Amino acid sequence: MKKYLVLVVLALAGGMSVSAQMQRTADFHDRYTLSQVVVLSRHNIRSPLSGPESALGRITPHEWFAWSSAPSELSLRGGVLETMMGQYFRKWLVSEGLIPENYLPEEGTIRFYANSMQRTIATAQYFSSGMLPVANVGIEHHYDVGTMDPVFTPQITVLSDEYRERALQQIADLFGNGTMAGIGQKAGDNMALIAQVLDMQESVACQQGDTCAFKTDDTEIILELNKEPGMKGGLKLGCSASDALVLQYYEEQDDAKAGFGHQLTLPDWEKISAVKDWYGDVLFTAPLVAINVAHPILQEILAELKTEGRKFTFLCGHDSNLGSALAAIGAADYSLPEAIESKTPIGSKLVVEKWLGQDGVEYASLNLCYQSVDQLRHLQLLTLQNPPVVYRVVLEGLEANEDGLYLLSDLEARLTERIDQYDGLVTGIEGPQVGGRAEEDSLQSPRVRIFRLDGSPATDESRGVVIQEGRKAVR
Repeated sequence: MKKYLVLVVLALAGGMSVSAQMQRTADFHDRYTLSQVVVLSRHNIRSPLSGPESALGRITPHEWFAWSSAPSELSLRGGVLETMMGQYFRKWLVSEGLIPENYLPEEGTIRFYANSMQRTIATAQYFSSGMLPVANVGIEHHYDVGTMDPVFTPQITVLSDEYRERALQQIADLFGNGTMAGIGQKAGDNMALIAQVLDMQESVACQQGDTCAFKTDDTEIILELNKEPGMKGGLKLGCSASDALVLQYYEEQDDAKAGFGHQLTLPDWEKISAVKDWYGDVLFTAPLVAINVAHPILQEILAELKTEGRKFTFLCGHDSNLGSALAAIGAADYSLPEAIESKTPIGSKLVVEKWLGQDGVEYASLNLCYQSVDQLRHLQLLTLQNPPVVYRVVLEGLEANEDGLYLLSDLEARLTERIDQYDGLVTGIEGPQVGGRAEEDSLQSPRVRIFRLDGSPATDESRGVVIQEGRKAVR
């Protein structure tokens, strides 16, 4: 029997609690009151770049799904699904007493902040329409549409030669049995299944002598300053195909058409999706990388938890934001039920709930909330009786009480600890790279720590909004 990558992922999930639906009992509500919710969301269904002349178009003789949106933008289905999720949150928050029905928020009580990409802004807008249908919520975003906001860009912002060497070795050790070639080889059987579904042997790319199969031994990881971790090789192309097939599966109701005429089972789809999950884990979840790329997101979450009067926050970004943030704060490994994407499914949300106990102590819980495969594909309405899947996140090294809650002070201390670790990533290493050149000053010099909001290095003389010591500042 073939040992597909998805089986490896499942085998690693032993450290996670085996809970799916979280049901709060009457006794629980007698002892705790919900006081705040902070959500970090992945955007909902978007279209891939799959035209005939694209890389995806060339590696299959089949026509991809006719998408309802431009490449990389939220699809019509994605908008409907996100509105449904917003409606569910409204029902849930009303039932918890955090907001009244048809809530008109007072200034400062809610915040909707999205990356400046169409799919993230639109996701936040649709969600807000479902949750707050009469409030006419404005979506905060800081750049022209189509420009990545550095807060949501999982980029390397501190780098040295020694850090790069250590990070690359950590990636190889965690995901490739010590070698880069091993990373792709672990996904070999999964990518062979994708090639079979695509009928790659009959594709234009194969006929032209280009690509007839996905290479597995040529993985290369690139870590550069002010750029997202990158990859070259067959696994990267395999990830693009995996991503496009999964999105097509969500949109196309005819199972045979979704699989280009192949009769695929749900486990087959899990094996296909495992390639994109593996790609994301490799690039963004090694601890040395996660602390680096998730730094601004962790700061946002902590700041929101400490914002007086805030009831609800919705931060909308990408799967890389969720994956790196969970890795950075020490989430135990997991594999999600009722999903073919086992880590950060489309539209999934990391939900941080703040609870006030009868004892006067503040507590916190963390859950991943997402629509099941059936709910995604069949546009099932979400209600308190038919909720999305809610999966408890376990933080390694923190002790939860008998109700599965952490002390809020422990969670905030964990966030603070991991935020502070950013400053030590290259401490004591000479010659840190800033903007591609060696910097002679100490790492403690502000010139090493100042960046413009487009990610480029700034100086003491720079004016406007900058990132200094990992935090936004106005100069």
